[in-house]
Amino acid sequence: MLKVIITDDEIQILKGLKMKVDWEQEGFQIVGEALNGQETLDFLQTKEIDIVITDIRMPVMDGMELAKRCHEDYPDIKVIVLSGYSEFEYVRHSMQEGVKDYILKPVDPDELLETLRKVRMEIEEEKRKEKETARIRWVANSRIQEVQEQYILHIATGELLEFHMIQDRLLQLQLDHLANDDINVIFLTVEVREGNEDISYLKSRWLPFQMLCKELATYYPGTYYFNNPSYRNLVHFMQIIEPEQENLVTHFIRDFQIKVKTLLKLETVIGVGSVVTGLVNFKSGYISSLYSWGQSKLGPMSQVIDEKQLQKEVLQISEDIEKKLTIAIEGLDIEMFKSTLESVTGVENQSIFSFYFVANRVLILVSSFTKKYDIETREIQKTIWDCQQSISGLDAPQKVIAYLVELALIIIEKIRLTRFSNGKIMIDSIQHYLDVHYANEISLTLLSKTFHINSSYLSEIFKSHVGQNFSEYLVELRMKKAKKFLEDRELKVIDVANLVGFLSSGYFSTVFKKQFGQTPVEYRDQLIK
Repeated sequence: MLKVIITDDEIQILKGLKMKVDWEQEGFQIVGEALNGQETLDFLQTKEIDIVITDIRMPVMDGMELAKRCHEDYPDIKVIVLSGYSEFEYVRHSMQEGVKDYILKPVDPDELLETLRKVRMEIEEEKRKEKETARIRWVANSRIQEVQEQYILHIATGELLEFHMIQDRLLQLQLDHLANDDINVIFLTVEVREGNEDISYLKSRWLPFQMLCKELATYYPGTYYFNNPSYRNLVHFMQIIEPEQENLVTHFIRDFQIKVKTLLKLETVIGVGSVVTGLVNFKSGYISSLYSWGQSKLGPMSQVIDEKQLQKEVLQISEDIEKKLTIAIEGLDIEMFKSTLESVTGVENQSIFSFYFVANRVLILVSSFTKKYDIETREIQKTIWDCQQSISGLDAPQKVIAYLVELALIIIEKIRLTRFSNGKIMIDSIQHYLDVHYANEISLTLLSKTFHINSSYLSEIFKSHVGQNFSEYLVELRMKKAKKFLEDRELKVIDVANLVGFLSSGYFSTVFKKQFGQTPVEYRDQLIK
């Protein structure tokens, strides 16, 4: 029902207007009457109104002043003015002051009904457009949010190499504030548990749980939700820590656990990482939250494990050690891997907590090669899972090291096959890598460094196997992805450009037209014909 207030200083006219139309049948409800414009304005402060019907000549405040005030303070309200013939031209020239329509006195019932129906249709159309605009905005934001989540995961796991590339992508995804050198963040790792032995119950609650996580993240400033496919039963949050929001983490955790338990009847185990500063330390912060979670006790009970409450001695892995481990795997040298691993895990007098922190970091480093070379076989998945369980279960250090060496050996053999397949498997791995990272700033030089292969040789075998050079292939891949995004009409052209790695929508349109012979807008328009 559209709500209406009638304003006229003559009581008989008020009564007459109410009798001229079957208001409820037409979808209207008269919720108020007023004798002048000021009374109407006072009423508008207490009630939501869709339509004001007012006479022109009234004491205190006339109809035209009322229409002007409504236009300024309540622009969504439609004002219909009742006027005598002598006032006709005055009203008609005052339409810009907020008058939506006017009716000559004496009011003809049919004319009143026609005007009301016309205004009702206009209001309904405006509301429909508002809902559609809100829906489009929500869908577009959801798509952007998904890409944001994926990119935060890439940063947290240390998969990104060049800092300037990270900065450009963060700008595209409206996350450029994360590149500030002095930014402080904390990571939370969350596992959901329940006491029912029926595993299907937890599975049935998994999607609602994820939706609740995303919703709660939007309520807390600087909070981002993401998940890591490598940890199937976990979700993660990253929170920006501002000086004036020191208790943000505590409030968020309390609110989160209460809502999950109340709404979903589930318990949550939360590992709180250490506060880290700057992008280069995000990986350490993320791993520390995983480490905290790994110290939780078994059983269906909510827990919060804070890194600050755990053993303080933590053996950090230096960049040199990570480089040595990487070189060992890329160089197919299992003995070098073993000796490097022993040097970092066999330090005398280190605490048990330090050992498992280091082991978890080595596991993440080694596991990253499965995505890089697209070699995530069942055998590798099982070994990673067994190693994860061994670390989180605080198994004997010798057992954890054995799993890490076994995993490294399997991956080295897979990479060896890739290298000696006349380039085919290598190119397949590179194409897989490009399919995931196509939106980043990627060059042939960067790929050669990433895959430890001479850039000239890479260029040669790439063209030999793919049939086109690297640059052409990357442009074609981005344009194919762009066509898919353009099918979603909720995304603007600039959104599509950013999603496929272009900072400028103009340059994106130029490249798109060169590739397909039409602009992105022309391509999108033809889809609905």
